[in-house]
Amino acid sequence: MSYSVTLNGPRDAMQPAAAHAGRNPNEMVGPLMILAVPRSFSSVVAAMLGQHPQMYGLPEMELFGAETVAEWWKLCSGPAFPTRAHGTLRAVAQLFFGKQTAYTVKLAEGWLWRRSHFTTGFLLETLARRVHPSILVEKSTSNVYDAKFLQRAYRMFPQARFIHLVRHPKGHGESVMTFLRERERLGPLPPAHWMLRLASFPRLPSEAGAGTSQEVADLDPQRGWYALNKNICEFLQSIPSQQLMRVRGEDLLKDPDRGLREIGGWMGLRTDDKAIEKMKHPERSPYACFGPPGARFGNDRFFLKSPILRPDRAQPQSLEGSVSWREDGRGLLPEVVQLAKQFGYE
Repeated sequence: MSYSVTLNGPRDAMQPAAAHAGRNPNEMVGPLMILAVPRSFSSVVAAMLGQHPQMYGLPEMELFGAETVAEWWKLCSGPAFPTRAHGTLRAVAQLFFGKQTAYTVKLAEGWLWRRSHFTTGFLLETLARRVHPSILVEKSTSNVYDAKFLQRAYRMFPQARFIHLVRHPKGHGESVMTFLRERERLGPLPPAHWMLRLASFPRLPSEAGAGTSQEVADLDPQRGWYALNKNICEFLQSIPSQQLMRVRGEDLLKDPDRGLREIGGWMGLRTDDKAIEKMKHPERSPYACFGPPGARFGNDRFFLKSPILRPDRAQPQSLEGSVSWREDGRGLLPEVVQLAKQFGYE
């Protein structure tokens, strides 16, 4: 399994390094932020890492699309992402009111409204202080949609660690289309729904001469895979190499003992057998289930239905051949293949 890889040149080689060497044990450590395109194993990986005895895994907080909590509340009222607030409500209910119930979710909502003047970074720091000395694991996939969101997270937490979690573009695309099919059984999705947006990014340059819209699939999730992973790669160019790592999700699921031990060592945390065994049980997270009324989600719905570690999801995929979601028999676009090869896929 290869975690030491290159981002667009040798300057960006991601080399494991102890996160806390020489650190005062009472000093707060920046969060571990998982940067991943949606449907890239981020829910199970974040929950696994959050079970480490020295870390605390959060649900999706979706904070860094806004500068302040007041601005975040406005985003939560939008039609594109109706469950945006759920993860934060669940985390506040659990950490400040002891459990997740319909009543404590209402208490959490009031708690957050009273802190509308906070920056989103200070809100996350407040949660970090609550779980100190454990290190927060934050994995909101909305962070990767805009370079401004990533830069805001880094500006607020310059000592943060970043894991770029990737998935093979074919596996990712199949997962997106499966999600859409399953979700549409509950009724039509609104046009602004975030998952439809993920599956319908604009055409890539290699498709410029492909002809009319009838000749090019409207829903083709590989375009979103490419655009959002490029966002992450470009952002990570500005991050010190010792603060970042890239992980192929399939490798981690296939050989969790080795992968979790490498991540723990890179973070400067325990890597003994007991710590590794705890991380192999993501279902033990307090957020690895559907939440109470008012905050049902805060994580991928498929993960919430079955939050166990499933190595069978790490089936090998080829960059060659057609993709299952297109009826024209075409395969991955050249830009997608090139980027996937940079990530070590074949």
